[in-house]
Amino acid sequence: MAMSGPDNANPTPERPAMIDWPARFRLLADTTNDPRLKRFYETGCVTPDTALADTPLVALDFETTGLDPNRHSIVSVGLIPLDTRRIRCNAAQHWVVRPPLPLHQSSVTIHGITHTDIDQAPDLTEVLDELLDALAGKVVVVHHRGIERPFLDVALRWRLKEGIEFPVIDTMAIEADVHPNRQPTWFGRLRGQEPLSIRLGDSRLRYGLPHYPPHHALTDALASAELLQAQIQHHFSPDTPVGQLWY
Repeated sequence: MAMSGPDNANPTPERPAMIDWPARFRLLADTTNDPRLKRFYETGCVTPDTALADTPLVALDFETTGLDPNRHSIVSVGLIPLDTRRIRCNAAQHWVVRPPLPLHQSSVTIHGITHTDIDQAPDLTEVLDELLDALAGKVVVVHHRGIERPFLDVALRWRLKEGIEFPVIDTMAIEADVHPNRQPTWFGRLRGQEPLSIRLGDSRLRYGLPHYPPHHALTDALASAELLQAQIQHHFSPDTPVGQLWY
């Protein structure tokens, strides 16, 4: 049975009030000083009542040197356009980019991007036009909205002196909404029950999706795209308004 989706009429800290992203984009287009960002905002955004089936989407994933956007940097970007029926693999894009600070061994161990990989890699500003063109006019799909939007915002503030805003659909937040009781009870813990994981790989397994090796930006973008399609199939509908899911 399809669920009605998170209720934006009763906002909570986890589910804030619905944002009027088209109006926000118009304001940002009028106030931004950077021509690349101005072009991005002028492309516009679908209205909150647009059906998911009619919403252009792009799955986005970053590999980073850590989890704090104010202390760590983006080292790779993967993205892939999609809609509720198709994932456009032929339009996928992937970049390794050079971070401002040296890599730490701990991050190399996670994502496998080494000093050799980034020595000749471009700075993020050198691929920014392509990245913004790929995101323009689309709602961005991520798994955990605390990474991609904050990291790109901070990265652009450091380089352009102004940040970026855009709507995201968070597949991790959907799993959190679908499984509000994922922590076992006291009795359940006594019986050895484990918390229900809403990490990307674990979430995919619940929908019968295949296992992909994690921590590659393009593979994780594809994994998030497939997960969203499965979530729509199981819990929502192609007619669900995008405003019920975006942040």
